[in-house]
Amino acid sequence: MDNQVFSDIFARAREQHPLVHHITNYVTVNDCANITICAGGAPVMADAGEEAGEMAGFAGALVLNIGTLNPGIIESMILAGRVANERKIPIILDPVGAGATRFRTESTRRLLDELTIAIIKGNAGEIGVLAGAEAKVRGVDSAGINGDPVVITRTFARDTGITVVMSGATDIVTDGKRVILVKNGHPMMGRISGTGCMATSVTGVCAAVEGDRVMAAATALAAFGLAGERAAARSRGPGSFKPALFDAMAALTPEDVLAGARVTSM
Repeated sequence: MDNQVFSDIFARAREQHPLVHHITNYVTVNDCANITICAGGAPVMADAGEEAGEMAGFAGALVLNIGTLNPGIIESMILAGRVANERKIPIILDPVGAGATRFRTESTRRLLDELTIAIIKGNAGEIGVLAGAEAKVRGVDSAGINGDPVVITRTFARDTGITVVMSGATDIVTDGKRVILVKNGHPMMGRISGTGCMATSVTGVCAAVEGDRVMAAATALAAFGLAGERAAARSRGPGSFKPALFDAMAALTPEDVLAGARVTSM
């Protein structure tokens, strides 16, 4: 593919500094805030029901992450999501651990039923379970999926009308018609907690400035994966990798994305 489109989207994110409202999990909330800044956005974390809807109305995108969910958080997500839908603000959903417990799975399905989600991003197990495929989730990690990941992801996107991202060594992005494969990234990204959540935050930044959800998601994954590659090259292990990841994301330029994005279409 022509990487110019990804470079242009990333440049707009840098220029516009969109506000990204998060209702996310407390394990990675600070990481998500920092990576949003490093990607060019402005984060706000507001999960109280008394303000979640109002805050969502100010944002360019709304990120919902169920990593440490509870009933009150879900209600806040619904409140914020309804405002986002009314104002045509894109919602990015990260169904962390969907399939691991009934509460997580049912909460995710409720969000999908009651809100219009622009992008859902999960690992193979999470997306597989939600798509009705034979898949397993252990804790918050994928434990495998039976079937062709591209077919499962594309069918799920077509059936729901949502842009679906299945993350992995090769990320799959599809709206049910177009399928884009993103091959940027490094195994070190799987050796610290939070990189999946951070990728969702970067997706929120890009979706806030680009209406084509497929291209927004592909841009985010390519840019974040490229930052991961650069961070891994200068780190000695997980402890030094994490700050290097923030540094690499902050230093990344549209020209870097143009030269380094490894993205293909099917």
